Amino acid sequence: MPPANPLIACDHCARLHERLPIKPGAVASCLQCGSELYRQPRLSLEGWLALSWGALIVFIIANAFPVAQLSMQGKTVRTSLLHALWLTWLNGDYAVAIMTALFVVVFPLGQICFVMWAVSSLKRRCLPPDFRYGLRMLEVLSHWSMVPVLLLAALVSLVKMADLTRLEPAQGLWAFAMLTVLLTALGRMTAHRLWRWAEDDGLVSRSGADIQLSQPVAACPACACVQNMPARQARHCQRCNAFFHFRRPNSRSNAWAFLIAAAILYVPANTLPVMSLRLPTGVQSHTILGGVIELWQLGSWDLALVVFIASIVVPLTKLLALGVLLWRTAWRGKGVQRQRTRLYSLVEFIGQWSMLDVFVVVFLSSMADFPGLTQIIAGLGATSFGLVVVLTMLAAMSYDPRQGWDAASHQLETKH
Repeated sequence: MPPANPLIACDHCARLHERLPIKPGAVASCLQCGSELYRQPRLSLEGWLALSWGALIVFIIANAFPVAQLSMQGKTVRTSLLHALWLTWLNGDYAVAIMTALFVVVFPLGQICFVMWAVSSLKRRCLPPDFRYGLRMLEVLSHWSMVPVLLLAALVSLVKMADLTRLEPAQGLWAFAMLTVLLTALGRMTAHRLWRWAEDDGLVSRSGADIQLSQPVAACPACACVQNMPARQARHCQRCNAFFHFRRPNSRSNAWAFLIAAAILYVPANTLPVMSLRLPTGVQSHTILGGVIELWQLGSWDLALVVFIASIVVPLTKLLALGVLLWRTAWRGKGVQRQRTRLYSLVEFIGQWSMLDVFVVVFLSSMADFPGLTQIIAGLGATSFGLVVVLTMLAAMSYDPRQGWDAASHQLETKH
């Protein structure tokens, strides 16, 4: 007999639960691994629509207005994000310019627009035929949107330039601060939450409505619909038609490939200069660790600590943590498996913050653009470091934590 409530499967351990109504703002957690299953939103559809419109307006302001105004020996520079990207491109740092443009302009804008479009469709109670494709795109864009990292990079850049020039924060900086808050809130409106909202309104079929619990079940990664599925096989989702596997195919080998590539690039990322400062007296090259030391010498020990954690500790933590997770599929005991799941959640959470130094270089190239006085050019270290961040995030996305729980359950069954 089908359950009375919709079913939801944990993304980290595949444990099935009934999705019960909870209070606004409350969080439901997995009984097996402790991961978050879902949250009950406080806002109505009208509230989410207003939030998305507000984010779009602030996004336009943040990109249209300068972040800061800098003056040196009678010359004035007004730096904005778009100007910084254009200058980085003109300097020949194409990889850095493309990565930054995607992560802080294209993807955040796409996230805002897709949320606005999806919420408007739910509000009209009429889902367009391409609703499923739009939500798949939203899931990808949300994962790679990095505006909070950009805001921190702007602050670090201003501190680095404070002793060289006279600077005044401009409207764009405050707009990015507000955009960070709005996008953080908007990030709660995930593709899965939108599918659950459509499910509760009766616009799509209910998850787990016609499953046989005696047979293997799996949840579609695109829409979270729980359905029967033969183990170690693939099928099209009965609700959104997405093609998916019972478990991610070649999960460990793909994750190892990305991880090894990231580890190799981590060496030039730390040894090659991330930027070069051109002065009338000569050229000075700076590595990541050199930038941390410079911030410390300037008296900004707090920002030096933040950059050290984001640019050195976080990448090493991701590399080591993913290596530990991939070294063995299963460990004895549910307690140990829960710790592995928490470790994986930590890797997912800190994934994007290592892009801090790349964004700092982009901002500095615009802020220090005083021809004949100072000029900052991104180095190969910045490109290598950006690729390390992308590869470690891809490694985390390729890893399937459910396989560890599968192996642990198999060990337990074999023991008994």
